[in-house]
Amino acid sequence: MSAGCSSYNGKSERQLTEQRENYCTQLGAWQKARNAADTSTDSDAPESSGYDEVGAVAEDAFLAMQPLRDEAVGGGRTLGEATAAAMKNSDSEAEGRVVEYCGDSGYETLTR
Repeated sequence: MSAGCSSYNGKSERQLTEQRENYCTQLGAWQKARNAADTSTDSDAPESSGYDEVGAVAEDAFLAMQPLRDEAVGGGRTLGEATAAAMKNSDSEAEGRVVEYCGDSGYETLTR
């Protein structure tokens, strides 16, 4: 075993750590915005600003996921596939996988 040779697509461990933390932070922000929008019934307009905010936060999470998109999260899915399924299709199993990914990366407190 040689020290310092652990890398993913030429990325240093520090870069991976920073990217994972950023992704998990953005994922948690999306969950919080989505949950707030789901519980908000104050607006009778179909296009409430809460849903616009959820979309913007989801976009940030997708951008944060890009450098990590090929990482495996179990169930034959990549992080990119699971993130897309969770955010676009409300797939609770996929969301559980990305939350578990964050937990396994040491960032369980950043997600719900």
